[in-house]
Amino acid sequence: MKTNKFLLLFSIFLIVLLGGCAPAAEPAAHPHWTYEGEEGPSHWDELDASYAACGTGKTQSPIDIVNPTEQDLTNISFHYQPSKVNILNNGHTVQVNYDTGSYIELEGVRYDVAQFHYHAPSEHTVNGESFPAEIHIVHKNADGNLAVVGILLKVGSENSAFAPFINNLPASETEVKDAGGKVDAAGFLPEVQTTYRYDGSLTTPPCSEGVKWLLMTTPVELSAKQLTTLAGIFENNNRPVQPLGDRTPIEDSTP
Repeated sequence: MKTNKFLLLFSIFLIVLLGGCAPAAEPAAHPHWTYEGEEGPSHWDELDASYAACGTGKTQSPIDIVNPTEQDLTNISFHYQPSKVNILNNGHTVQVNYDTGSYIELEGVRYDVAQFHYHAPSEHTVNGESFPAEIHIVHKNADGNLAVVGILLKVGSENSAFAPFINNLPASETEVKDAGGKVDAAGFLPEVQTTYRYDGSLTTPPCSEGVKWLLMTTPVELSAKQLTTLAGIFENNNRPVQPLGDRTPIEDSTP
């Protein structure tokens, strides 16, 4: 009897010990999404509960900028420095994770540059007009709130500021790597730095709202070859424009 009791206790001990040594369950992967078909933008909210805002949100991005209200806004203060080309293809776009130290000041708040990436064609439109591509420079403040500087790209002269990025685009999905050299986001900005501003969201799942959008009113020129190179990696990786609702975009009236 004592032997059976000992064996039972020993068995329980082994079960507890082995259970405690079992590897922890891996975190659930984010649901796969795309820009077309059954996993495309019109179905994002159906793919996972965490993507609900993609369908139910009231302040979604991108939008068509139409009939903005003009105001003399406080200028954005840009403090961009060169960064290593920490580049990756994440399966949806090509992104550069920007080195620390670069930031903007917006309405007295500092937002640090986190990364930039592109969409082709543009996600935002102006009076219904689309552009060949759009750059998004993503910033985050100390509270974790986001501000995104959007730059519309059009056909024109070759733009050397974009060369360290465009010349190193990974053709397939990759981990982040240092491509060598430096890229300076300050060179991406148009000479006239007025913006359209509105409150919106991420343009990819989970489509979280509360994002401050700062879309440059002046498009920037890239050569046809440069724009073709961007579209050659990702084409139609743009979310369609979303309902404006009761929002009115504001256009900064003075540089």
